[in-house]
Amino acid sequence: MPQLTLTTMDLTIIGAYLVLVMVIGLYTARRTHSGEDLFLAGHRLGWIPIGFSLFASNISSTTLIGLSGAAYTWGIAVSNYEWMAGFILVFFAIFFIPYYLNARITTVPEFLERRFDRRSRLYFSALTLISNIIVDTAGTLFAGAMVLRVFYPDIDLFTACLGLAMVAGVYTAAGGLAAVVYTDVLQAVILLVGSALVAFKSFAAVDFSWARVAEATPAEHLSLMLPMSDPNLPWLGTLIGVPVLGFYFWCTNQFIVQRVLGARSVAHARWGALFAGFLKLPVLYLMVMPGVMAGILLPNLEKADAVFPTLVSTLLPSGLVGLVMAGLLAAIMSSIDSTLNSASALLTMDFMQPEKRGWSPTRIAWTGRACIVLFMVVAASVSPLIADFPGLFQYLQSALSYLVPPVAVVFMVGLFWPRATAFGAFATLLGGHVVSAILFGLSLSGVLTLHFTIIAGVLTGLSAVIFALANRFGSAASLEQVARFTFHADAAAPDPSLAPWQDYRVFSAVVFALTVILVIVHW
Repeated sequence: MPQLTLTTMDLTIIGAYLVLVMVIGLYTARRTHSGEDLFLAGHRLGWIPIGFSLFASNISSTTLIGLSGAAYTWGIAVSNYEWMAGFILVFFAIFFIPYYLNARITTVPEFLERRFDRRSRLYFSALTLISNIIVDTAGTLFAGAMVLRVFYPDIDLFTACLGLAMVAGVYTAAGGLAAVVYTDVLQAVILLVGSALVAFKSFAAVDFSWARVAEATPAEHLSLMLPMSDPNLPWLGTLIGVPVLGFYFWCTNQFIVQRVLGARSVAHARWGALFAGFLKLPVLYLMVMPGVMAGILLPNLEKADAVFPTLVSTLLPSGLVGLVMAGLLAAIMSSIDSTLNSASALLTMDFMQPEKRGWSPTRIAWTGRACIVLFMVVAASVSPLIADFPGLFQYLQSALSYLVPPVAVVFMVGLFWPRATAFGAFATLLGGHVVSAILFGLSLSGVLTLHFTIIAGVLTGLSAVIFALANRFGSAASLEQVARFTFHADAAAPDPSLAPWQDYRVFSAVVFALTVILVIVHW
């Protein structure tokens, strides 16, 4: 791939963006004095920054770099991970959000301790720490390094990854979740504008002719549902595996749920989640379709993960390249800052137990900052190893397929089955991951050839069986646990103090309907 260059104007725009991000981060640091400020933004977040932050934090790990590259290789079915978020966020808003916020938890694993016991909390917290750093943060840093190397091919992977981690780590350690969320608002806007420019220019390059795209593109590349024989995403995997991965990501992953936990009320948390679901719907057109059109415009790219930055430098004039590259950096850093902050919250609050040790709010905050710096270095060291995988998107999703099914089962069963026991939950986490390890070994040896999304669905079913069998043992949940942490119909009722037009159920219906229409149109 030829070296691509940035003009002085492009570099000026990127530099101005980086300065603005640092200013926002350092400004919020003036209000960050305690662990609650660092990890939950003092419970001051409204629905608009929550929605933008959820969207921006998700973007880097599964869109632009990864999605565009996957779309270039095998078509729009990769967006199944995106539109599925609409359904899942509606489910999240209705069922899980009120229980998370009413429990006044700082970390998602803490909810498992409230519902079950401390064993499940620590197990899930350790798992989330590993996946946040090894999968999420490392994958995001690798994506950022790929972008930088399009323009500066002589830079080595570790240097590029460490540089990105340091930039995001500074303002995250200083301002905590508030810095993460408010910089995410800026990053989401730049990202949407930049990706819209690339989508427009890509379509213009094919003369705004959908007929030309359809004629030059294999039919299966323009369909959301692929045959069972497809090696990339068979239709069965979309139906039984993608929802499991999405549920884990949106409903139980600390680095996503953390901004919801920082909401000023249940209503704002619900509106923010639904706003994020709405923002996910245009991803098919803004970030996936350009990857498909790149098959016509850039037919001989050696590495699919370079599709988006190559489109940017090929189609856009000086100045706009800088704007879109700022959007790319925004996508990268919005995920890095989120995962660093969430990993710090998990280590500090779940394992160090500062409240039981009698730590002051200031000591908690500075301990959290030290953890952010630690994880920054670890992730930058691991991320160059991802170069050995065939694609960034495949790396991220296949790793999660073996890790998350037992977790999804424990959260779902815990909320909806009052008779679920602590022993059943811990046995499911432990036993489910033993089964996952066995299936992973069989896949590596070539004995098991199922697609990873189908494996995710199979593991979910097996984990449910383990829970049903193990639930015969152990003590039943207490009356308080059942009353406070299992679903009751009144939890789905809207806030009676709000106007009828503010009813989250109306917004839920709109997001649900728009998602259904999108799927039907592109089925």
